[in-house]
Amino acid sequence: MAALTAVAAVTTLGVSVPPATAAHAPSGPRAGGTPSGISKLTGELTTPWGISFLRGRNAALVTERDTAVVWKVALDGAKKKVGTVPNAVWSQQTQDKGGLLGVATSPTWNGTTDKDVFFMETTTKDNRVVRMKFDGTRLSDYTPILTGIVRDTQHNGGQIAFGPDGYLYVATGDAQKGHLAQDKKSLNGKILRITKNGAAAPGNPFGTRVYSYGHRNPQGLAWDRAGRLWSTEIGLETWDELNLVKPGRNYGWPTCEGSCRAAGMTNPRMVWDPDKGGVPAQIAIVNNVIYASTLSGRRLWRVPIDSTGQDVGRATAYYNGAYGRLRALVKVPGADQLWLGTSDRGIDKDLLLKVTIK
Repeated sequence: MAALTAVAAVTTLGVSVPPATAAHAPSGPRAGGTPSGISKLTGELTTPWGISFLRGRNAALVTERDTAVVWKVALDGAKKKVGTVPNAVWSQQTQDKGGLLGVATSPTWNGTTDKDVFFMETTTKDNRVVRMKFDGTRLSDYTPILTGIVRDTQHNGGQIAFGPDGYLYVATGDAQKGHLAQDKKSLNGKILRITKNGAAAPGNPFGTRVYSYGHRNPQGLAWDRAGRLWSTEIGLETWDELNLVKPGRNYGWPTCEGSCRAAGMTNPRMVWDPDKGGVPAQIAIVNNVIYASTLSGRRLWRVPIDSTGQDVGRATAYYNGAYGRLRALVKVPGADQLWLGTSDRGIDKDLLLKVTIK
């Protein structure tokens, strides 16, 4: 596939930015860079869902939702199957759309003294976080560390990522049971913060694994250069959300979809109309700019964080419809580049794309 020049379509159609935010003039360091080109990195994948780079190895682990296969993909696009994650289930026929979801390699992974890699999967019984060993060549030693997250055919969340603090953050859906999102004793409809053994991380706001709650189906997790956590969330019918996630906050679901005035709720920093470029999947941050992949929207959004770090500016859409549904997304370490995965094209028909930011 020949490299394509990025053509930006600046639009607010389907995207809601509060007027005060859109008019805010940054006074500090500005978020910079725009997509300047896109090219095929590798192909013959089946619904890539998660991507996590291996420390110091110039390669990433990539999960396939439908097959539970894990690939090791190098910077030049060369890929090698390194194993599967046991017990993950997915079936188009039964509409059981869970499967193998997120992946996160240990921040200190080296393939010898630290071989830990983590996955989130949907089994026949639950959603769970599991730890496996990876020596650089193959996966082994399947160990569940957090089980009992209620599963469903939809709203399983699935993204996991290590934060700057070294703890593992886990995005869980409400499993189509909205009341669970407001139940602080439930693991569902939450962003969790846990140790490598699955225990509540020190300093969590309620002394449990729960970091934030009131989420419907959070999909993306990424930290900006000041260490602030941002997340995308798929809504019901009216609004999808971009949230700035803070410990102990209630993000409203099911009382609120998008912004509302209910007491105690934290409003999103931006919302998308699901029918007009929305249904955000995952996010990555380059030069304090948030990039969000979209499923039904079939485009990549660029959303600059403003100088306060608490809000965002005008969103810009790229590659509208050019590659179909887009999901897996990650920043390449040490480079102003993104890896972006297509989704749901069919068996061995999905791609990983490389996006250059300049």
